[in-house]
Amino acid sequence: MVAAAPAPKLDFSAFEMQLASTVAADPGLASFYGAHGLKPVFLGTEGEARRKALLDAISTAPQHGLPPQRYKSSGLSADDTGNDVATELRYARALSLWANDVSNGLVDPSRTDSMNKREVIAVDMTKLLDGMIDGDPVASLATLPPQNREYRELQQLLADHARLIPPPDAPEVASGLYKLGVKGPAVADLRARLASIGFSPATPPADPQNFDEELAQIVSDYQIAAGLPVDGVAGPRTIAQLSGGEAGPQTRRIMIAMERLRWLNGNDLNTRMIWVNIPSYMVEIREGGQTVFESRVVVGKSEPDWETPEFSDTMEFVVPNPRWNVPQSIAAQSYLSKLRANRNAVPHLDVVDRKGRVIPRDQVDFNRYSDTNFPYRLRQKPSADNALGLVKFMFPNPWNIYLHDTPSKGLFSNRNRAASHGCVRVAKPFDLAYELLRGNSDNPQAMFQRILDKGDEQWIKLKEPLPVHLVYFTAIPGPDGQLRTYPDVYNRDAKVWSAMQKAAEAGT
Repeated sequence: MVAAAPAPKLDFSAFEMQLASTVAADPGLASFYGAHGLKPVFLGTEGEARRKALLDAISTAPQHGLPPQRYKSSGLSADDTGNDVATELRYARALSLWANDVSNGLVDPSRTDSMNKREVIAVDMTKLLDGMIDGDPVASLATLPPQNREYRELQQLLADHARLIPPPDAPEVASGLYKLGVKGPAVADLRARLASIGFSPATPPADPQNFDEELAQIVSDYQIAAGLPVDGVAGPRTIAQLSGGEAGPQTRRIMIAMERLRWLNGNDLNTRMIWVNIPSYMVEIREGGQTVFESRVVVGKSEPDWETPEFSDTMEFVVPNPRWNVPQSIAAQSYLSKLRANRNAVPHLDVVDRKGRVIPRDQVDFNRYSDTNFPYRLRQKPSADNALGLVKFMFPNPWNIYLHDTPSKGLFSNRNRAASHGCVRVAKPFDLAYELLRGNSDNPQAMFQRILDKGDEQWIKLKEPLPVHLVYFTAIPGPDGQLRTYPDVYNRDAKVWSAMQKAAEAGT
């Protein structure tokens, strides 16, 4: 005999009814409170440890480059005696906001730039609150920030840079240009302000009002630490930074890098993966956080529609002897005008119809078509001169971005390697292929070469697919923990910083 299902609860208290009504518009909180019988989490003596854990977590906001005022923690207290729905939800909403910010980022990446296609992995609020109720609330909250090495090292670097802000009682430095040979009381103020943040000589100077070589070196040391141009001269930019008390350029890079790592949170960055950092023009394969392969790359031009987007996907195929199916935008903009002038132009490209059939050029009136209505595709046969070289690496995605070889090897010696139409060209494509095919063969090099020698396009499905992350870090700690900085090739950092500032101001 099947037991009868328990009767649904019908006798809701006034607290429970008000709580249900209030959280109905918030799916995360509604799901949690519904699953826990609409019982309070933060009220009374039972909720005291949870309140304290939340407030302690929020107090670490500056360590994450997050604005503490955004969480309105000044209105919350571990000793709170409130016992109503409004009090409960003040804590619940502070928790929800904190959890999403410290885990997924202060801002939505897709709103910072049209070429940022990254999708964050949202916090599981029900799982989080389950842990706070049934386990250790401190431990549950500690799992929220990114757990990888780079994030921890960025936190330490951020703490180091916070010490570059002089205390309120440090002498102000008058505007001016201070360099070797300059003398006066303002030089003494400059010395004192630098000394207040730890930049001072081993022994007191004979004349504090004299800008000597020792002070020039101290100014250079400060400029290096602050991420300023290094010349040993305290000019307008250095004085403004030293006088400001706001985040300097290096501090901003660190905070932006932390935000970008939060966007990646939820991805296992310690697993075997492909990591393409666009500003560094490098691709790596990492295992357990260690680099096992790296190569220079060429990325998209710094022009509308050609920038390489940011996103994550899964590497699935290695394709020796690839055909190049010319993107329609490139076919129309770069080749159609040549074909209108001379139907025999660009002879290395076949004209292909929608069914994949090669069409003789004398059967096509190219002058009938414009950039917007060209009905054919252009395709290049496999060869060493193919635009994709001899191999491509596919992680199918909506933007048709992939990694590939190239016949234009000279570009890899350039310092600025933003020169493609968006895809990523690899300087060492064969070595990358061997590394990716390790799971397919005990001798991946021989396997790859055997298929390559046949000359025909062949898609090799990886037996061990792996994540691929196209990222954009202008500052990131290297294996030695030292901050490595790169040019902001697409000028994306300013947009991220602006969005972060707006989010911070919205919380005040």
